[in-house]
Amino acid sequence: MRKGNALRRAAALLGGGALLLTGVVLLVLPGPGLLLVLAGLLVLSRQFPVFGRYVDPVRERALRAAEDSVSSPLRLAASALAGAGLLAAGLTWGLRPRLPFGGWATGAGLVLSGLVLLVLLAWSHRRARSARPPANRADTSPMHTP
Repeated sequence: MRKGNALRRAAALLGGGALLLTGVVLLVLPGPGLLLVLAGLLVLSRQFPVFGRYVDPVRERALRAAEDSVSSPLRLAASALAGAGLLAAGLTWGLRPRLPFGGWATGAGLVLSGLVLLVLLAWSHRRARSARPPANRADTSPMHTP
C-alpha cells in the first residue's frame, strides 16, 4: 500500500469516525444527529466499501426526518423555536460563566447547534416545498374542459 493511500485512509477513518460518533451522540442531544451519521458514513464509505451498505438506509431516514420536521406549520414553528432556544441558551451560557458548565465552550456548542438546526430547517423547508405538486389551480389551457 502506498504512503499517500494509507494517509488518505487514515484521514477518512478519523474524520468519518468523528462525524459518525458525533452524530450518534447528537441523536439524543439537540442537533442534526442523523445527518452527521450520514456524513460520517459517506466519508467512510469512500475508503472502506463495507460502510457503503449503510448509506442508503440512513440517507432515506435522514431525508424523511428532515421532511417530517417541516411537514406542518406547528412542527415548523416548534423546530424554529427550538433553534432560537438553543441560540438563546448558548448566549446565556457564554455570558454567565457561573452557570453549571458555564463559559463560551458550552455556549459556542449550543449556538452552533442552534445555527445548524435553523440552516437545516430552512433547507428542509425549501426542499419539501419544491417537491410538493403545485396547488390546485383552475387549468386555463385550451385543452381543459370543466
